[in-house]
Amino acid sequence: MVEKQSIPDPYSDIRPFTDEEIAPVVEALLSDREFVSTMVGLTNPTALRWLPGIALWWARRLLRREVAHVNSIYDFQMLVKPRLDRISGETSTFTVAGLEGLPADQCHVFISNHRDIVMDSAYANHALNNEGRKTLQIAIGDNLLQKPWVSDLMRINKSFIVKRNLSGPKQLLAASKQLASYIREMITSNSDPIWIAQREGRAKDGNDVTDPAILKMLSLSRQKGVETPEAVLRLLNIVPLTISYELDPCDTRKAKELAFGVGYEKDAFEDLDSIATGIMGQKGQVHLQFGAPPAEEELSIEAMVERIDAAMVTNYRLFETNAWAWEILNGQTLTGDVMIHKGSIDRGDFLARFDGLSDAERDYALAMYAQPVSRRLAYQEAG
Repeated sequence: MVEKQSIPDPYSDIRPFTDEEIAPVVEALLSDREFVSTMVGLTNPTALRWLPGIALWWARRLLRREVAHVNSIYDFQMLVKPRLDRISGETSTFTVAGLEGLPADQCHVFISNHRDIVMDSAYANHALNNEGRKTLQIAIGDNLLQKPWVSDLMRINKSFIVKRNLSGPKQLLAASKQLASYIREMITSNSDPIWIAQREGRAKDGNDVTDPAILKMLSLSRQKGVETPEAVLRLLNIVPLTISYELDPCDTRKAKELAFGVGYEKDAFEDLDSIATGIMGQKGQVHLQFGAPPAEEELSIEAMVERIDAAMVTNYRLFETNAWAWEILNGQTLTGDVMIHKGSIDRGDFLARFDGLSDAERDYALAMYAQPVSRRLAYQEAG
């Protein structure tokens, strides 16, 4: 009897885990001391500091009990959801608009501005799940996956890997084609919607501008001589997604990095610290705006970039924090037809966030809040 050969999975090294792969991955996480320690640090840092042995033993026991019935990606996400909802409710007031204009039976590539490592896509997932829609597959750079347990945790939560740490142009092109083909397959098979940032890394300076390389990558799944880049982009149902934070929990971190300039090197755990700060820190009001449905016509890469950038400017919700920062940096009162939404913090408390920063760091912090106002004014002036 001839054994049936399995078909190789061309995406096994980048895709999220499948339901069949969950059990051993969860067991590996529970056996990882650093993972358990990090979970304790997020919820009870005092216990970890004073009674580390007991805290880790107890945490592992509780985690094992909680994941005992996790047999699928859905089970895991439903385990995490109440906790994330609780934290989001304690650290922000969240609103969403525009989702009603998108067909519920169609998957989209959501190209999003990127301010927070985890919470940008988490809020989008929250909005989709509350409407009974499929949750996202989330693009995440391999630079954030330096720890095996971080990679495992992200891939359980429907993240797929964007390879960045490659040795040469051939390897980069091959990885980009693999990624483009994977995203195309997820959308055209109507498997899951996709979340991907409009450029590599967070917009630490507050300037939400689309890198054309993202669109070029997405078009690499085309059959040469048969499909045009425009035709491929049309297949992907691309929708701009704009998230606006009244407060950025990582604002002073970002300002210090920007002020340092070229040569800044992150500490080993800096990204993990930023993830924790972004999740647990106060964000004030947060607004998520889904853009208009995909254009019926086929758009060039340049036209698609312009469309996404215009949506980022017009759909960004401006809060008082943005206006205050712009006024301080420009030495004048903001006037004209610019709608500013009242927030949850007063001016004095907002400015006190930057006490202790150098003058240069303070200017960078204010600039990241002011940038959306500057872009709105420039857009309106251009007509």
